[in-house]
Amino acid sequence: MEIQRLFLSLTSLLLCLFIFFPHSTAAAPVGICYGRVANNLPPPSNAVNLIKSNGITTVRLFNTDPETLTAFSGSGISLMIGIPNEILPSLANGPVDASLQWLQSNLFAHIPPNQIRYIAIGNEILLRDTFYSPYIVPAMQNMHKALQTLNLADTIKLSSAHAASILSNSYPPSAGAFDPNFLPVMIPLLQFLRDTQSPLMVNVYPYFSYVNNPQYVSLDSVLFRSTNIENDQNLGYDNVFDMTVDAFAYAMEREGFGGIPVVVTETGWPTGGGAAASPENALAYNGNVVRRALENVGTPKRPGVGVEVFLFDLFDENEKDGEEFEKHFGVFGVDGVKAYGLNFS
Repeated sequence: MEIQRLFLSLTSLLLCLFIFFPHSTAAAPVGICYGRVANNLPPPSNAVNLIKSNGITTVRLFNTDPETLTAFSGSGISLMIGIPNEILPSLANGPVDASLQWLQSNLFAHIPPNQIRYIAIGNEILLRDTFYSPYIVPAMQNMHKALQTLNLADTIKLSSAHAASILSNSYPPSAGAFDPNFLPVMIPLLQFLRDTQSPLMVNVYPYFSYVNNPQYVSLDSVLFRSTNIENDQNLGYDNVFDMTVDAFAYAMEREGFGGIPVVVTETGWPTGGGAAASPENALAYNGNVVRRALENVGTPKRPGVGVEVFLFDLFDENEKDGEEFEKHFGVFGVDGVKAYGLNFS
């Protein structure tokens, strides 16, 4: 009886502490992409110092360059590391031991496992490199078994980054649906993500929505300054970012996979080279993305659940293909000076 009274007293005390000191939810992580398609970049060690001095704690790397990984080793910076598309067939078709050897040789020989948050199996394959589509999930499965062997499957999450265009419909958000041509890949992928408690990774660029459809998409709606609220399923939307993220949430629900988190693995705004590309607009867009993540604003469909984001890009990349604006997403100049006054905290 005395033990029971003690238990009840402790329970009451904990309840009071919970009431007066409510649990505070940590802010959604805000990272930055470190693209290296350029011939004028500073050494990786300089980039790491720049990243740390600006309070950035999470970085996306697009490959496993040993010099870059070594520069990050011991820095305390958490990494999302990409496996290039062309490597997927060998990982998918080989035994688990091949994936284990790949991890040991290409990652853990250069960076400690506790710095790796995510491994992205390919990037925008369904948009750019459809040849590799059949290899995404088998490569993931082998890699997951290899991580299980190393007791790392709970701390290093696997996914694959996709372009927003894998949706055949994204407006209104509640009509969000995956392109039927991609469902043979997406269904097993979503099953894997649910089974392993991993996020769906998507690259979201409202800037592209604006420049490709200026007659339908207003500049205000992509820069988070619209006063026009669009209602959808009793939810109000005033910006394209929220619409796109929620369209993915609805698309997953449509296939029976509700509840999988969405991580935005690329988003950003160019400072030049295209319509509405300027430092001022880049600050307006990225500043709002950062603020909303840090304040756990979430989206209309998932309010209060901050969206983890990786801003694109650390530096301009002067050797990028495509439109001129593709080369001008850098938040910093190669001299380390900010292109505009963006704060990460």
